[in-house]
Amino acid sequence: MKKKFLILPVLTVSIFAFVACSTLQLDTDDVKVIDKPKTEDKIEQNQGSGTGQNKDDDKQKSDLNEKGEVLQKDTEEYIKSIIDDRATEVLTALKDYDLKKLSQYIHPDKGVRFSPYGYVDVKENLVVTAEEIESMDESKVYMWGYYDGSGEPIELTFPDYHKRFIYDEDFINADEVGYNKALGHGNSLNNSFEVYKNSIIVEYHFPGIDPQYEGMDWRSLRLVFEKKSDQWYIVGIIHDQWTI
Repeated sequence: MKKKFLILPVLTVSIFAFVACSTLQLDTDDVKVIDKPKTEDKIEQNQGSGTGQNKDDDKQKSDLNEKGEVLQKDTEEYIKSIIDDRATEVLTALKDYDLKKLSQYIHPDKGVRFSPYGYVDVKENLVVTAEEIESMDESKVYMWGYYDGSGEPIELTFPDYHKRFIYDEDFINADEVGYNKALGHGNSLNNSFEVYKNSIIVEYHFPGIDPQYEGMDWRSLRLVFEKKSDQWYIVGIIHDQWTI
């Protein structure tokens, strides 16, 4: 009898355990699984975020460029207000080949350096004082530098140099005028701002003369001014053009 009573509780416990396990297995069907974002979704999200950032960066660059252009324009206008009348007087003296008048604008200590091309050669380019230019011997041949391409010395009288390397175009009616802003760009190095520090450089520029050359025949004349005793004097006359 005792054995029968022991078997009965064991069977009862087994039945309850089986039912409980079955119930737990059924409950798992109600659990919701959250899928992870696919790789493509992440890429699209990142690309979307990057595009927005790029737009912001582009807008900031555009704003900075616009502010820079405004600042440059304001600076040019200010420089123009300082030097424009003086530069026009010097250019008129060059146009008229009035050496006496030109001598009044030449720097009293430094004289004026003549450069036939955009690169200012401080060793070879001729420097003339106010006194020398006023009493210039127009028949004397001077050495002004070297021809572009051939490298031959530029040996000319002042009138011939004037026609070839100063007023070879009507610069007083130039298409463009720049104030401390380079307009003509060719193969030769423009080192004028390095040679003439603390100066104002006025550039008279023709972007092209004959349309058939498509701008390869551009011309520039740069007048360089430095200040002494509240007065601006000319220290450099630079002729520039397309070089080989």
